[in-house]
Amino acid sequence: MALNVTEIRKDFPIFLRKIRDGKRLVYLDNGATSQKPQVVIDAEIDFYRLNNAAAHRGAHQLAEEATELFESARQSVAEFLGAKAEEIVFTKGATESLNLLAYSFSNAEPGSRFFIGPEHTIVVSEMEHHANLIPWQQLAKRSGAELKWFGITPDGRIDLSNIEDLITDKTKIVAITQQSNVLGTINNLDLIISKAHAVGAIVIVDACQSVPHLAVDVRKLGADFLTFSGHKALGPTGVGVLWGSYDLLNELPPFLFGGSMIENVTMTDATWAEAPKRFEAGVPNMAQVVGLAAALKYLQGIGMDEIHEHEKKLTQYLLDGLAKIEDISIVGPLDISLRGATVSFTVDGIHPHDLGQFLDNAGIAVRTGHHCAWPLTRALGVPATTRASMYLYNDESDLDALIRGIIDAKKYFGQ
Repeated sequence: MALNVTEIRKDFPIFLRKIRDGKRLVYLDNGATSQKPQVVIDAEIDFYRLNNAAAHRGAHQLAEEATELFESARQSVAEFLGAKAEEIVFTKGATESLNLLAYSFSNAEPGSRFFIGPEHTIVVSEMEHHANLIPWQQLAKRSGAELKWFGITPDGRIDLSNIEDLITDKTKIVAITQQSNVLGTINNLDLIISKAHAVGAIVIVDACQSVPHLAVDVRKLGADFLTFSGHKALGPTGVGVLWGSYDLLNELPPFLFGGSMIENVTMTDATWAEAPKRFEAGVPNMAQVVGLAAALKYLQGIGMDEIHEHEKKLTQYLLDGLAKIEDISIVGPLDISLRGATVSFTVDGIHPHDLGQFLDNAGIAVRTGHHCAWPLTRALGVPATTRASMYLYNDESDLDALIRGIIDAKKYFGQ
């Protein structure tokens, strides 16, 4: 069933405003962050207005209510991912989740399955966001392990031709994105995961660009850990999710210490609570977690398969429209097979920053730059790109506006 974008937009108050001297907002920067429906805004407000207290810290009514809302949200996230509630760890975002894992590996003792040393390798890909590159790069430096990576093919997909050389019995970690934030590529991770598990490696999936846009079931995926950020999935900023197999989470040493993550404490020692509490030190980001649960329920109400199909149609529409404009180069796959609704491109003779500013003056919000994926843009041989990323509240009229804006920019800059 086709999405009724006109009705969906009514749920998002930001689309009522005008920008740049009364122009309609055309928001095509969803890869950076999504807009928020009123139900998410209300969920956060209502928590502060009616239930504000420290979850897991008190026997009074407000504390009980806050705890119930917080743990109900954990169950909602688990259901969204096909997981168990005790496998859901709340963080500030995917960046923190990935750093949590990297530092926890650093804290592992010799003999632990998480211990990593100079004899090991860590494998990533050249299309990773900095958040799924730098933590592993720095872990490699701390541990002496060797960092290796998959390259990309000319059409913007992971090059698996040397997988046997990259994933070996020395490999300890494979950290890989499910969908590129620059190329739009959706990676079929089956071969990578099966190969990694065959040699005893742990697989970590950055799902920031996939979980908000298509149905992701962690059991079917088969990875060991997965993370995404709430703000890209209609949720609030300041909240992220780390999913991990419960057995692994319970073996993994924590990296952040303080209240609520302990089992017992003396003046000289401490033991840790079971997962997920051992990774949630301090008063949690309760209102944001409640808002995230409201966002995921909203997405489920529309249907993740329906959202994905809607975005595939928009992607094809945009690719077809851009193909009619001279001097445009698409960065990433040109077909919509295993492709998300993110399209990066360059226009000959116009720097992406100049194009982005021109489009902004027309009320069109896109992203320009290296998109926190500097090694990827270097591999592509481009200093920067313009990126249009779509979501459930976008339609063809938004893409028509973008195409008109590009054509007008070419005229303005004399191209």
